[in-house]
Amino acid sequence: MSRHLIDDVAVGWDELGTDLLDDAPPALVTALTGGEHWPSRTLDHLITPDGSPPVRMSVTDTTADVQDVQWGYVLHKEGVEVISLLHEDIGPIVSWSTDPRTAFNDHPAAWSVLDSPPAMRASRGRQPQSAPAATSTKAGAPRPAARR
Repeated sequence: MSRHLIDDVAVGWDELGTDLLDDAPPALVTALTGGEHWPSRTLDHLITPDGSPPVRMSVTDTTADVQDVQWGYVLHKEGVEVISLLHEDIGPIVSWSTDPRTAFNDHPAAWSVLDSPPAMRASRGRQPQSAPAATSTKAGAPRPAARR
């Protein structure tokens, strides 16, 4: 996942497609996409004000507000850390084993590192037998400080 999302892209993503689901069970792909397939698209054809080639955007504590960045995502071995940059410097980790059909609360204030990820309910019935059980990170577990 990190190779696809980070290493193999020159500048950034315009849209993430169903190619992220290439190795997922067909029933899950159908549940998530309605059976549709589309490729991820990179940010191509960007034109900078001075005509120089576009480069990846570096987000730091000082530039996050200017760049109007509201969310940060950090890929960890155990899951993806979701950071509401409007409210926190670090965020809870959503385990890679979390059912992707789970509906999450999308209010930025709900994504506090002190709480588990704000899952509301599974969006489509109960979890299939073949899917792994969802896990969450324990509040207060020692974690390195994350920086934007």
